[in-house]
Amino acid sequence: MSVNLKDKIALVTGASRGIGYFTALELAKAGAHVIACARTVGGLEELDDAIKAAGGSATLVPFDLADMNAIDALGASIYERWGKLDILVANAGVLGVISPIGHVEAKVFEKVMTINVTATWRLIRSVEPLLMRSDAGRAVILSSAAAHRCRPFWGPYSASKAAVEALARTWAGETQSTPLRITSVDPGATRTAMRAQAMPGEDPDTLPHPREIAQAIVPLTGPDVTETGKLFVARENRLVDYRMPE
Repeated sequence: MSVNLKDKIALVTGASRGIGYFTALELAKAGAHVIACARTVGGLEELDDAIKAAGGSATLVPFDLADMNAIDALGASIYERWGKLDILVANAGVLGVISPIGHVEAKVFEKVMTINVTATWRLIRSVEPLLMRSDAGRAVILSSAAAHRCRPFWGPYSASKAAVEALARTWAGETQSTPLRITSVDPGATRTAMRAQAMPGEDPDTLPHPREIAQAIVPLTGPDVTETGKLFVARENRLVDYRMPE
């Protein structure tokens, strides 16, 4: 489904590779000006070249999401330059390790929580006033099936994604009476570097390319979206409701 994002301002984290890279590219192709954030400058420059080749435009913001002051400053900078934000795609995340919970080093656990959870909360806090200045603010928060399956050895990542979904659902409830619409996304197993880290023996050619996931995500950022507080399951291309334990 095509979507017209002309004159929209979109912020994408983790935009230097994988799902973030291709989501940023697809948003630009749809007409949005993309604020692309990531640690890897080279990856951001490659994205910028691809966006320009597609006739789009981008602003590159290289920084580490562990820098909370930088997240705050980002919101202030967006306000000063554009006065609003139309689209947030909170994609950046780290896996940590696949390990028994009792064997996970404290610094590894803390990094997963810092990047996946605390930085997402800080980002929400920083850009919510900007999204409220849009006539159709849209936020997409990347989650994972790991948040629900809680498979053995995936403890830190599963816990972090469950927390991220809780943040998104709470935020959606708080803003339900506003034009802002918020969607969590379960991309499913995808041909990314993170997936290769988690499942080194897996044949990547059996998995969807991140471009396919990006093309499914972009329609969630359009002004015609009416649902909020739902989970979009990319592999099934549908929104689902959350349920209480049975």
